[in-house]
Amino acid sequence: MPFSETPISGLIVFEPRIFHDERGYFFESYNRRTWEEAGMTAVFVQDNQARSTRGVLRGLHYQTGDMAQAKLVRVLEGEVLDVAVDIRENSATYGQWYSILLSAANKKQLFVPRGFAHGYVVLSETAEFFYKCDNFYSKAHEGGIRYDDPALKIDWQIALPEVLVAEKDQVLPYLGEHLR
Repeated sequence: MPFSETPISGLIVFEPRIFHDERGYFFESYNRRTWEEAGMTAVFVQDNQARSTRGVLRGLHYQTGDMAQAKLVRVLEGEVLDVAVDIRENSATYGQWYSILLSAANKKQLFVPRGFAHGYVVLSETAEFFYKCDNFYSKAHEGGIRYDDPALKIDWQIALPEVLVAEKDQVLPYLGEHLR
């Protein structure tokens, strides 16, 4: 089975089966039937793509209430460190984070369920980041947590003075300031 559990319940790594030959490679990046047979119930309604340069850090973002989103994330070009933080109020792993190297080379994907803050940092010269969402974006429901929250101690695998972060992400609250 191409799915593997992570230490945080609900976060699932998907490693597609890749077929190589002299022409290159082929793989199914998403097949609804395969996902349903594995017990995945998210129905995706929106695809997003971002291109960034080395050191760009996007996150940690989430949406609230009825507009919460599950995401299936992957990298089409380059390499990123992808991070998900459990912000589910009654979760035994509340406040814990998981990171995974996603790259065009390894073709791994991460399923991030609703109830997680999500972000990534680009480790290669450039990266194309792609993700499916199971709900539409709503500015009125967006939220976030500081990427450098000292309580989380996320190892972004790049020196924080080197990262380029959007102004709005630099002023996000810390985890304990607005949740729980």
